[in-house]
Amino acid sequence: MTLPLIAPMLATPGTLPPPAQDARWAYETKQDGQRAVVCLPGDGTLVLRARSGESITAAYPELHALGGALGSTPAVLDGEILALDRQGRADFQLLQSRMGLAQAPAKAARLAATTPVHLVLFDVMHLGENSLLRLPYSRRRARLEELALEGPTWSTPGALVGHGREALEATRAHGLEGLVCKRLDSPYEPGVRSRAWIKIRNMRTADVLVGGWLPGKGRLTGLPGAVLVGQRAATGLRYVGSVGTGWSEAERAELAALLRAAAAEACPFDAVPAAPGAHWVRPLLVGEVRYSTRTRAGMLRQPSWLRLRGDLTPEESAADLPGGPPTP
Repeated sequence: MTLPLIAPMLATPGTLPPPAQDARWAYETKQDGQRAVVCLPGDGTLVLRARSGESITAAYPELHALGGALGSTPAVLDGEILALDRQGRADFQLLQSRMGLAQAPAKAARLAATTPVHLVLFDVMHLGENSLLRLPYSRRRARLEELALEGPTWSTPGALVGHGREALEATRAHGLEGLVCKRLDSPYEPGVRSRAWIKIRNMRTADVLVGGWLPGKGRLTGLPGAVLVGQRAATGLRYVGSVGTGWSEAERAELAALLRAAAAEACPFDAVPAAPGAHWVRPLLVGEVRYSTRTRAGMLRQPSWLRLRGDLTPEESAADLPGGPPTP
């Protein structure tokens, strides 16, 4: 059977629904992986498609057995491909070694043995000969759970109806990426970033020391486009990433003046980061940044600037990292 090509529905960043509407929403754990539309023609095979529509089937050979899970029943499913750390949490850095291998099946097969992936399924858009796109989320979710898709490298995690605040707190307590809120009466909107799905990312904060900056371009010419930041470690000032968002125009101009006053010829980090064109400064400025997670090497993911910490001296800031990379 020729299955329809369905672009995945996308969530809009936002906040929890109002308490009075809580019972109208379902809550799912937000996963940090690669989105995948799963096409099961009913002949024992499967096709995995990325958000772009590109086939990524060959990159994940350990998922191919899912092709026979529904027998001869064709289906199109929505899910996320994850690589899990030792605590069973999604680790996007681990997954990156598996992505982009659709044209290298031999390498993908080798990595499948050392860095296996897991597919979580959370929606069904087509089943048998019928499109389910117009059905409300609640009915699609019920149909998906009836399929009982649980296997060695795939699963169907539960969704919680109501209790959104408790669900969000649980993701924070377990160090998970966040929450996706889905309105129970919402149809599936292919390719649409819809307000019927709301994603909430758990963000963390950290104090950092500014050790350099990169010049801005275009309207930011003459101003810092990004600052290079670090935290103290046993070896010195460890570079933890670049931050390029979070300032108003006035704040960016103020920061530019402070950076010029702190100019230095030598890089202050214990290892010079790969940052062509960087201007170095003495690590005197303390900043607070927001970020989602850290890589295993301690780098900040998706950092944004919150504020200068004038209440902290460089000696008081940036938690010491004596034995290894900072923990989230």
